[in-house]
Amino acid sequence: MKFTTLEIPGLVVLQPAVLDDPRGYFFESYNQKALEKAGITNVFVQDNQSKSAYGVLRGLHYQTEPFAQAKLVRVLSGEVLDVAVDLRAGSPTYLRWHAEILSAENKKQMFIPRGFAHGFVVLSETAEFFYKCDNFYSREHDGGIRFDSPGLEIDWILPKRQLMISEKDKNLPELTNVNPNFLYQQTDKS
Repeated sequence: MKFTTLEIPGLVVLQPAVLDDPRGYFFESYNQKALEKAGITNVFVQDNQSKSAYGVLRGLHYQTEPFAQAKLVRVLSGEVLDVAVDLRAGSPTYLRWHAEILSAENKKQMFIPRGFAHGFVVLSETAEFFYKCDNFYSREHDGGIRFDSPGLEIDWILPKRQLMISEKDKNLPELTNVNPNFLYQQTDKS
C-alpha cells in the first residue's frame, strides 16, 4: 500500500496494491500494521456505509469532543469528490481544505484525522461510500458547517443547481458561526 502525505498535516491518501488478472482483482483494503508503519495508529470502532445518487452532497460534518472522529474513507462503487477541512486551532493549515477524487476504479482511500469537517459530493450516477471511524457516533456531539460557507470557497465541481442536499445540511451554520474547539498538536497523528 502506498501512503501519500498531503500538505495539510495528518491528511493521508492511501493507494492499495491491486492484483489484476482475467478473473478480476484483489487488494488489501485495510491492514493495521501497514497503517501503523505510516503513522496512523487509530483504532477503528465503527464502520458506516451510504449509497447516494448523482449530485448528492453530504457534509460538511464533524463531531465535537469527547466524540471527535478520525475517519478512513473510500468508495465501493461510483465516484465522489471527497473534501476535508482543517478546523484545528493553531494548525499551520487552519481552515484550508483538500479535495480528492475517490472512486471504485482508482480504489484510493483518505485518512482524515480528528479535528476536520468532512463531506463529499457524488459525481457518478450513484456511489456507495464506506468509512471506518475511531469513535462512536453521538447525536449530541454532531456538528457541521454549510458546504458553501464564505471563506472556504470549496469547488464542489458540480453547479449548485445540480446538488441534492438534506434539510439538515442546508441548515448547518456558516463557518463564522461555529467553534468546535479542536486543537492542533504537531505530534498528534489523529
